[in-house]
Formats: sequence, C-alpha cells, structure tokens
Amino acid sequence: MRSKVKAAILLGLLVAAVPAGAAPAASIGLLPQANEFREALDLSGLWDFKLDPKDEGEGAGWFRGLEGARSIAVPGSWNEQLPDAYDYLGPAWYFRRCTVPRGFKGDRVFLRVGSANYAARVWVNGTLVGEHEGGHLPFAFEVTPLAVAGSPLTIAIRVENELKPTRVPAGNLPPGTRTLMASNPRTTFDFFPYAGLHRPVVLYSVPRTSIEDLTVRTGLEGGAGTVTVKVTQSGGARGARLRLHGEGAEVEAAMTFTASEGEAVLRLPRARAWSPADPYLYELTASLLGPGGREVDRYTLEVGLRTVEVRGTQILLNGQPIFLKGFGRHEDFAVSGRGQNEPVIVRDHALMKWVGANSYRTSHYPYAEEQMREADRQGFLVIDEIPAVSLHFGDGEENVRARLLQCEKDLRELIARDKNHPSVIAWSVSNEAIPGAIDLSGGAARNVDPASTAFLRRLIDLAHGLDPSRPATLVAIMGAPIEWMALGDFVSLNRYFGWYSQPGDVAAGAETFAKELDTIHAQVPRPIVVTEFGADTLPGEHSLEGLMWSEEFQVAFLKAYLDAAEKRDFVAGMHVWCFADFRTGQGTLRAGSLNHKGVFTRDREPKMAARFLRERWGGAGR
Repeated sequence: MRSKVKAAILLGLLVAAVPAGAAPAASIGLLPQANEFREALDLSGLWDFKLDPKDEGEGAGWFRGLEGARSIAVPGSWNEQLPDAYDYLGPAWYFRRCTVPRGFKGDRVFLRVGSANYAARVWVNGTLVGEHEGGHLPFAFEVTPLAVAGSPLTIAIRVENELKPTRVPAGNLPPGTRTLMASNPRTTFDFFPYAGLHRPVVLYSVPRTSIEDLTVRTGLEGGAGTVTVKVTQSGGARGARLRLHGEGAEVEAAMTFTASEGEAVLRLPRARAWSPADPYLYELTASLLGPGGREVDRYTLEVGLRTVEVRGTQILLNGQPIFLKGFGRHEDFAVSGRGQNEPVIVRDHALMKWVGANSYRTSHYPYAEEQMREADRQGFLVIDEIPAVSLHFGDGEENVRARLLQCEKDLRELIARDKNHPSVIAWSVSNEAIPGAIDLSGGAARNVDPASTAFLRRLIDLAHGLDPSRPATLVAIMGAPIEWMALGDFVSLNRYFGWYSQPGDVAAGAETFAKELDTIHAQVPRPIVVTEFGADTLPGEHSLEGLMWSEEFQVAFLKAYLDAAEKRDFVAGMHVWCFADFRTGQGTLRAGSLNHKGVFTRDREPKMAARFLRERWGGAGR
C-alpha cells in the first residue's frame, strides 16, 4: 500500500508541479542567413583552446583571453582532435577574436552556437551574455550593445560535458543503479560522450523590425496544395507579403498582424508533392512591410508539400502507405568526432541511397541542421529524436524531476528548430527508457511504476501540443512494459533476439521476434516500426558456419528479421542498427571501443550486409 501511495504522490508531482521550462534567450527556429537585410558571419575555423581541469578559468578571467592556448577546430569534438583530451569531459575554454562587419550597423546582433555539449557559458568582450544546458541543439543571445559595427569583438565559451545523474542522457549513476552495460566513461548509453563545440558559431544581424520565426504547415487534397504560414515578428511591422515559387509558377498572399503574429494561406491549384521518389522543394519568401508598404526584412525557406498521418496499422505519406527502410545512425567520424562534417553528410546520404534506404532515425539526439536540409533535398523520411536515451526512474524524485525538465526543454528546442523540414515525419521522445527490471527473453515488464509512464506520456502530449501535424513515438527496449509502447501514435521497438539473448541462434531469435510482434500488435493495434535490429560484425571476419561476429552471421541475422517482418502487414518500417560502426566507451563488449553493428565500417566501406541490403531494397543504380 505504501508503494502505491508513493507512486501516486510522485505521479502528481510529475504531472502537475513541473513548470514548462524557460525559453531560449533568442529565437533558434530560423537558421541565420544573409540577404539584403540580414548579415551572417560564420566563425568556424581554428579557435584558441585550453583545458580547465581545476575549474579556475572563470575566476582567473580566461574570458578575456587564454594564455598558453593551443588551436582547436570548430566544429569538432576535442576528444578526437587532442590525444591528451580523449577521456577529458571537464571544463574547457574556447576563445576567438573577430571584427564586427560594417554591414551590421544599426541592426540587432546575435551570437548563435549550433551545439555545445553539454553545458556552456558565453562571454562577449568580457561580458557574460548567457548560458545554456543540453547538447545537440542551438542557442542564441542578443549582443547588440557589445557588437559595434567595424570594431573588434572577443568571444569566449566555457564548455563542459561532465556525466551527471540529472542530465539527459545521464551518467555516473549511483552504485547499484541498473544499466545496460559497464563502460568507461560511466555512461548510461552506448556511444562515446563527445565534448565540445560540435556545430558552427555564427554572429549575425537582423533589422530592428524583423521576422523572428516562421511556422509552415502543408496540406494536399485532390491534386491541390495549401501552405499555411505563421509569422512572428518584432518591431511593429504593418504587414507581410508571402510568395511561393515553384513548378514555373508563383503564388502570393498578404498577411496582417495581431500584435506580433500573423497567419496566411497560400493555395496551389496543382501541387507537386514532396516524397522520397520526388523530393521537390518550393521556395517560400516572407517579407515584412513597413510604412508605405516598403520591404524591411526578408527570409527565404525551402518548403516541401506533404502530409503525414497514422491510420489503423499504416503510416501514410500524402495519403498513401509508406514503408520505412533504413537505419539508426550516429554523427560519428574519425578526427571530427561528433563535429559537423559536410563531406561525411554528403557521403552518408549517398550511401543510403545506394543501399535503397528511404528513412533514418536521429539516434539518439538531434542531428546538425545541415543533415536535416540534406534529408529534405534527398527525400529521406526522418524520425527526429531528443537526447533522452536510457532514461532512469529509480534514483529519487529530485533526479527524475530534473531529467523531465531537461527533456521538455530539449523537445521544445528541437521542434522549434526542425518543425519546417518536410523530411521530419515524427518526433521520438525517448530511446530505451529503462524499466525497473529488464527481461531480454521477450517478456514485457510487470509492476511498472505509474510515475514513469506519466513521465513519458507527458513528453508525448507535449510533442502533440507543440506540433499537431506529426505523430510522436517512443522507442522501447527489450522488456519494456506494454503501457509504454501504447503511448505513441505508432510502436517503435529495438530488438536483438539471436544476439544479446539466444546468442548465435538466428532461427530461434527470429522466431521469438516474430511471436513478440504478434503479441504486441494484439495488445496495441497500431503500426510497428522496428527501430533497431542487428549484430556486431568485425569487417573482414568470415565463417563458413556463419558464426557470431562474422559478416555471414550479420547477413543471416538481418535476412531473418526482414523475412519475419515482411509477413506482417502491421509492420510499417525496419531500421537496421546501424548504418556505420561508431565510437563507444571502453567495455568488454566493444572491441576497439567501437560498436561494430554497422553495415558500413566507420570509414564508410561496405560490409557484406550493405550489399545484401542493396539487393533486398533495390538500391540506386542496380
């Protein structure tokens, strides 16, 4: 009885007492761009850098300059660039000098950091301008009084990625807390905790009267299309003009504002729908109008017209069933670590096309904005995920509440950033949350704490509230409770029967997998997407008998799972884990500190499994 009362109290705390969380210091929804009214200075390149293991930098005034600094590339992870910093996750300092462009004169000026993993404090000209917690998503601060056009500017950013139980994802959990595997560093997740400035730092300007945000919703019906545009502006514009260009035609609509917001609809009598087969993008231009109808600001956005919905046991794209063929992936490459790497972005999407994939999940955190733009242009369907991997619920109400606040903040920032990408077809609010007990044999968890279900339901509801146009899901670990699986608009499963359980027995593993699919579908009659399945494979390891770790075993494993799914029309997608081998912490299950489940090596050479999938999925150029 006491446990039930305690659960009910915690449930109430989670549902009712947690505030919505603070908004970012400046809008992050629009990627900075340069045009007649806006300027942008990308500060990517070599910065001064210094580790701060004694955490003395702030007190010593390192924000004014770094003595004894060395060079580091931004974007990039410091762990891969500097051999002596490989395992270092504590405070470190970045410092850069630049000159404010003369074109910024008279405008508002902002500093935008694309990603600082995990927490950052930012100084401009020696003045603290703000701080941000949570990796993988951008943040921005207004620095107008400090950024004088034509004058020098100093930027200092203190970054740390300490593993803490209250962070998302968590690390260094208390002794006795259940984790999936032991590793060094002590993460709760199976990928390396890269640290640093992973995406560009941009100094940019906007007019005093400017577009702060754009939200686009598209519709299709009977060959016609609609683009509903909501504009948020600052500075008191009288109105706005919208133009949509594409297919040799142009449509326009006028907009008026109520306070700072306005909305208008652009109608296309004949619309060209966006899809993996035809990822056509229209060009949307929003112009703010000042006195006399004079244009005072402009922003241009690529728009794909498409609809997404879940109906019965199908995921529908533009009203037609779509089957997701693809991968879980990681932003991971030698030397750059998790840093934004444009050649790798291009290569990865080209290789997925070569295999025949049409989809991927941003496992297990938001990817760089350039990844999302490439997905738009190449026609990939993306399940966009916040960093809520391996959530725990058993280490005290205070820790659980702190993680919920961070998850909500991450979800708000992710949807603000990625809401206009046609490639994004769903939001994923967690990956492999950990129930109190894990059964790898296929049975669902029993006696689930209702507070953990309330935690996950709150995130699903928040995603629906922020974006009613897309489904939301959460990814279930083996042994997760059916109550969790039922929360999403479609069921997402990670399954490894024949690898982590029933090891080496592909036939038995596939049989267990098939039976579990049927059992889950009978209880939750919605589409099922298998978001992970795979086997570690050492490149070049071969076995006539098809033994574990060989390339032959990986092919047999993937084939058995794909065959089982093909017989079930309620399975709406299969994502192989994973696209390419990636760096992990050190552990007995990770030879060379790599997860070897990729169908490509870390340097993007194909294993046998990649060629098998190309034959199975009808890859490009076959």
